[in-house]
Parts: sequence; structure tokens; C-alpha cells
Amino acid sequence: MTEPQTNLYRNPDFMRLWIAQGVSAFGGRFTRTALPIVAIGGLAATPGEVGALSALGFVPSVLVGLFLGGWIDRRPKRPLLIAMDLARALCVAAIPLAWAIGFLNIWWLYMAAVLSGAGTAVFQTADNAFLPSLIPKDALVDGNSKLETTESVAEIAGPGLAGVVIQFLGWPVAMAADALSYLWSAWWLGRISNSGAPEKAEPAPPSVFADIAAGLRLCWSHDVVRPLLAASTVQAFFGGFFMTLYMVFALKVLNLGEAAIGLIIGVGGIGALIGVAMVGPTRRALGYGGAMLCALALGQLASLLIPLSAAAGALQIPVLVAHQLIGDGALTVFFILAGSLRQSVLPQDMLGRAHSAFSVTGGVAITAGALISGWLANAIGTTPAVWIGVLGGLLAVTPLAASRVAGMAGSDKT
Repeated sequence: MTEPQTNLYRNPDFMRLWIAQGVSAFGGRFTRTALPIVAIGGLAATPGEVGALSALGFVPSVLVGLFLGGWIDRRPKRPLLIAMDLARALCVAAIPLAWAIGFLNIWWLYMAAVLSGAGTAVFQTADNAFLPSLIPKDALVDGNSKLETTESVAEIAGPGLAGVVIQFLGWPVAMAADALSYLWSAWWLGRISNSGAPEKAEPAPPSVFADIAAGLRLCWSHDVVRPLLAASTVQAFFGGFFMTLYMVFALKVLNLGEAAIGLIIGVGGIGALIGVAMVGPTRRALGYGGAMLCALALGQLASLLIPLSAAAGALQIPVLVAHQLIGDGALTVFFILAGSLRQSVLPQDMLGRAHSAFSVTGGVAITAGALISGWLANAIGTTPAVWIGVLGGLLAVTPLAASRVAGMAGSDKT
């Protein structure tokens, strides 16, 4: 892949997409931080129930991948993105409403997780296919890096501020702010001139499963994309452990407060921002494939710091901060390069189905990881379950290391 030559600041449609993403990314951290706190602190949820809540947030990505990937490919993307923003705003706003009328329980959170997860899955699939229609291929790494910069800034400020808001103003205020952020995103997306319509009409397949089969065949038959799919699936499975157990570990094992946890998680945004800045230098120094391999390896190794923090005494917070800085920074480099490579080497009219293939395998994996980790935490304790998750995550490096992707130079495109 070549260095980007296009100045995206002069691309009005990309800038509108970037602005739309900005506040929405920020608000999303409020709900992400609030949901497990509501479940654990407000509803006295068990680790198994928290695991189920985490899993249900990812089940929709599997269903969307199975049934809607090809449908999204054949539809204009911008109207879908706007519709999903509006749907998620309604879903998030319904949670504090249920609390206000005394109806909130764990089952309501489960339902909200499924519906908002479905909206996010459709949005992410359409967005992944929309970006290449707004900017040239040689600007994909730059475009993805800019979007990831916003995510990183949101990760820096969002969880920390969310923790403070939740502790002093209450979680309903935090979730109301997230609902407003989705409305902001929808308004800016509506100003984009490019509808993201497919270049040519494509007939519907004989069954919905034909679309996911086509996406899986495309990804698995491509010798560059196949190891990315395998590595992402392994990473997602053990990432399910992290998504389920991190908050339980921090609250119950380390006895940290909500505000402290939010601030620690926010440091991950600084790490991700550093990762964005390191994409170019790392790629030039190690080659495209070498940069992906080293970044994934370092990101997974950094997860060891989570269980090690329990024995760090007064240094437990600095150890957790180090994990956020190193892990988020390294994984940001990997995800930007891997996503841009996939967008570059696969046909544009198949990107929705390819993204769905990744969503299905990753969604199944992360759901299984979340459920298993919750069961393990109940059976053997939270800390041993966390150790299993971080050690198993190291296996994600294997598919890349064993493929030709690891040796790809910066100029390779296939």
C-alpha cells in the first residue's frame, strides 16, 4: 500500500463523516462505562449476569453478519447510518426512562444491549463499506487513522468524565448525553452529499445465507485476508474475557471506585492516540506486515499487566495505566493497518459481506468468550479467569506469524 497523497481536510464529505463520528464516539463511552456499573452496583448482578450482558451486546453482530451483510452492500449507506443513529438514540434513552418509572431490571438491560448492539452492528458494517466511496484507496490508512484519532480522544476523556458524571450526577445523566450524541451524528451524516449507493445493481441471492457464505469464501480464500480473519477471531474470543471481567476485577478484586476506573480506562485513549501517531513510523520501519505482527503481539502481551496489578500493592493503578497505554496503543496500530489492508485488497462491492464475515466470526468468538469467562469466574474465581483470558490471547499472534502477511512490505497491495 502506498503512502496517502490526498488531503482529506479538503474533502467535505469526509470531514462531515469525521464530525459526525466525533461526539457520537465520545457519548458512546458514557453508556459503555455505565452499563456494567448499573448492573453490578445498581442491580447487584453476578459475574455470570455481567458476562451475559456483555455477550448479548455482541450477539447482534453475528445475526447482522448472517442476514444483512449483502443487503447492506446492495443499499445506499448514508440513509442506513442515519437510521441506526436514530435507533440507538431511542434505545439508550429508554434505559433511564425505565429507571425513572421503576421498571429497570437486568432483563431490561439485556434487551437494551441486544437492540443497541444490533444498531451498532448495522452501522459499523455500512460505515466500513461507506468510507472507500468517500476517499481514494491511497488515503484509506490516513482516513482510518483520522477516524481512530477521534476515537482515541473520546477514549481519553469519555470514560474518565463518565465515571465522574456517574458518581456525582448519576448514570441516567450519562446515558442521556449518549442519546444526544447519536442525534448529533445523524444530523451531520444527513449533510453528506454522497449517498454511498452501489455503483451497479446487484440481484438478491437465493437465500440470506448465500451472502455470508460469499463473504466467508472471499475472506478465507484470500491469502492476505485469511490470516487476518483467524487472528481477529482468536483475539475476539479472549477479548470477551476482558470485556466481561475487567470491571468485575477492578471493582471486586482491586476495590477501585467508579471514578478511578473511568479515569484508568480513559488513559487507554492516550495510548490509542499514540498508536495513531505511530502507524506511519511503525509501517516504514517494519514493513506493513511486520508492523501488524509486532503491534498485535505487544498489545496482547500488555494484557498480562491486568492480573499482575493484583499483586502490585501501591503500584496497582500505575500498572493498570501502563496496560492501557501500551495495550491500546499497540492494538490501535494493528486494527488501523489490518482494516485498511482489507478495504484495499478486497472488491468494494463485497466490503459489506467481508465485514460481515469478520463480524460473524468475531461476534461468535467474543460472545463465547464472554459467556465462558463469566462461568469460569463463578467456578474458579475472577482472578484465575482473567489469567486464562490474557494468556490465551497470546495465541492471536500465531495465524499472522505463520502467513506471508508478516513479510509484507509497505508497498504490497495483494
